[in-house]
Formats: sequence, structure tokens, C-alpha cells
Amino acid sequence: MAARIAVLASGRGSNLQAIIDAISSGELPAEVVGVFSDKPAATALARVAPGLRWSADARAYPSREAFDADLADAVAACQPDWVVCAGYMRILGDAFVNRFRGRLLNIHPSLLPHYPGLRTHARAIADGRREHGASVHFVIPELDAGSVVAQAVVPVLAGDDAETLSARVLAVEHPLLVAVLRLAASGRLAEHGTTIQLDGHPLFTALRLDSAGVLHAPDGPPSVPV
Repeated sequence: MAARIAVLASGRGSNLQAIIDAISSGELPAEVVGVFSDKPAATALARVAPGLRWSADARAYPSREAFDADLADAVAACQPDWVVCAGYMRILGDAFVNRFRGRLLNIHPSLLPHYPGLRTHARAIADGRREHGASVHFVIPELDAGSVVAQAVVPVLAGDDAETLSARVLAVEHPLLVAVLRLAASGRLAEHGTTIQLDGHPLFTALRLDSAGVLHAPDGPPSVPV
């Protein structure tokens, strides 16, 4: 049975489109059962049929908790197996995170634990980093602090600015997210407390995505068929 995926997005939805394309090609055994946004004008919403869209202007709510409660109820109504934050720019409150804990993933544009939060590309350049990239991690109440499942690395080149580095990172975000979701959709990935389990065994070091789209242990041979 295909895994049911709910996607949270605030902007263009390029990672959402990567998920949709992977499903259409048979690469990802899943279905998108809802797309949810805090921005009613978000382009991401237009990537799915009207019946799969939910949005509300978070600024119209009296509190963060009130918005999160409505969002959580809407997400729960579509009965997802996994909830994926794909370019969702609003911090999720503790109540939302705890409601979906263990099946809530986020893709973040940095090699966590470096550069949680915003402006990751500019910060990496300012610090003189030679490598940058993207991470997929489980979401916990602390910002961008959950256990990292997998990462994709790109070089920081001489002359890079935030825009050029962002484009290079985005190109690896898409296959990285799809690869992790294949593990999730096939029942191979789980979170137990602060430990990730892959195929029933603890995963102590984040997997890396190679140029062929294969996840493997850093500096080791491919070990996770995708």
C-alpha cells in the first residue's frame, strides 16, 4: 500500500514537485494526500488538485497556538503516514510537533548542526566554509535540532554568493528528499526517542547522498539501496 504523505510548504513548492514527479514515475511508492500552507498565495498549492489544498493566513489568528491547532486538525484529517515540511517557513509549535512526532520530517538547506534557521547560504559563505548542503531530519520542538537522517554535500566555490550557492543546494535537495522518503514509505525508517532506526538498527551517523542518488554511510560503500 502506498504511503500517505502530507506536505507543508510556504513558497514555490519545488521540493513538493520533486515528490509528485517521483510518485508519477513510480520511483516513490506514496501518494500526496494533502498540501498545507500558511501562505494562501503560495505557488506550492497550485501543484495539486483543489481538494488536496488547505491554507490559512497565520497572521489572521490570535496566536501561534490557534493557527497550529487548525493546521494540525487539517493535517490529521487526511490521515497521513508521514508529514513533510518542504520549504515550510513557519516554526511549528510544540503541540503540533508532539502530535505528529516520529513521522514528521523536514528538509533544511544546510549541513546540520551547522546553520539552523534562516540565511544559511550567506552564513556559510561568510564563515569561509568549503562545503555546504542540505539535511533531512526528524522534527522536534527545538528548531532544526532533530536527528538527521541524511545529507547531501555541495562545494562552496570561489565567487559564490547566496544566490548561486542556493541554486546548487536546491539541485541536491530534491533527490535527497525523495531518497529519504523512499526509506520512510517502505517502512525502513523510524524514530525512537532521539535515535533513528533504519531497517530496525540504530543509525548513529547521517547517511550521505552520492552523485548517483544512492544513500550510504559517509566514506563507506553504498549500503542503502534506493
